[in-house]
Amino acid sequence: MAADHPVTPAGLAELAGLADERVDHRFKALPPDADGLTVGALAAERRNLFTGGFTTPVLALSAESVEHNLALLETYAERHGLAFAPHGKTSMSPQLFADQLKRGAWGITAAVPHQARVYRAYGIRRIFLANELVDPVALRWLAGELADDPEFRFVCYVDSVRGVELMDEALRAAGASRPVDVVVELGAGEGARTGARTEADCAAVADAVASTRTLRLVGVAGYEGEVPDASPERVRDWLHRLVALAADFDKAGRFAGADAVLVSAGGSAWFDTVAEVFAEIPELSVPVVKLLRSGAYVSHDDGHYRRLTPFNRVSGEGTLQPAFRLWAQVVSRPTAEQAFLNAGKRDAAYDLDLPEAQVIRSGRDGSVRAATGVTVTGLSDQHTWVRTEAGAELEVGDWVGMGLSHPCTSFDKWQLIPLVEADGTVTDYIRTFF
Repeated sequence: MAADHPVTPAGLAELAGLADERVDHRFKALPPDADGLTVGALAAERRNLFTGGFTTPVLALSAESVEHNLALLETYAERHGLAFAPHGKTSMSPQLFADQLKRGAWGITAAVPHQARVYRAYGIRRIFLANELVDPVALRWLAGELADDPEFRFVCYVDSVRGVELMDEALRAAGASRPVDVVVELGAGEGARTGARTEADCAAVADAVASTRTLRLVGVAGYEGEVPDASPERVRDWLHRLVALAADFDKAGRFAGADAVLVSAGGSAWFDTVAEVFAEIPELSVPVVKLLRSGAYVSHDDGHYRRLTPFNRVSGEGTLQPAFRLWAQVVSRPTAEQAFLNAGKRDAAYDLDLPEAQVIRSGRDGSVRAATGVTVTGLSDQHTWVRTEAGAELEVGDWVGMGLSHPCTSFDKWQLIPLVEADGTVTDYIRTFF
């Protein structure tokens, strides 16, 4: 295998090994009569989600929509000259990471050391950690990974002189044999999240990096989604500051020794503006990698990102498709205006929006109709509160299919998610590691 393959041979073996995991009580909603089968054997049976023995509630991921979304961002990044390191925190699924890498992703973005450890267990060779890393235990682990795999590329944020000092101390104590690549994080403004607040602060951090042998400055980065009172104009202004910072650092010789300069931004709400401003990055002394990090696109959603996606503004570029549907069963119909489903906070994302009732599958004959007059009004731990309008047909035993908002808190409630074709056939199971 070529050394530049994005996944190590051992990682590919681990990925293939996911099909050998045994199905049992650990995995919600899977058919009880499948206990003891491997995931691969169960997938090969191509059971139907509604008639194949699955219990409710059950989260389904549309095979067609996932494929569509993967292809759309691949072509979008290519069209705009962007490298792509999708944020893996969204799904924490090595299978989806592999699909993203096959479609040309530069690497996978992480936020915390645990995520990076999962990525390395599945052989990912390029990790961009979009956060500061000052934990000495994690840095000792990182030093070992870098020493063991010469092809492993790791990059993380730095935003303070003290953070640089802590990294240097930990890496020297670990006997690090390779420097850790870092990018200075420019904060998105006063009141925003992490990041050095001013260009002078950024320069001080860069000077601190230059004074070490354990770190190497390779770029600048940040997260435009934290720009206060974000608007296209405000986001564009901050991105221009980020680009100017990269140019100033390059002119000052701060990237000496780097093979390329990384300039990175781009969540799932403003990647169109990122593409627009990054197209203006001037020629530097070394090649520039314009690194986009959007992650929620894989599944998209029926709430938060449906409203915020840049494809609403640049519709000519394509449209993402929501891929999640949570199916729950009506277990109580105490009044003509109220019903309760057997899914709740343990099953559905609810941090940004409540689930949205979309379709009803009859418990009598399996026919499917729109969930007209049916509204989710609240969630308990294991119940969905539903209000029904006059004339709404809903009875105990019916299945209700609901759209969800916020992919990150949808994936993390399910360890093994059926990948389902439009006719209900389950073709695979997506393993997550949160």
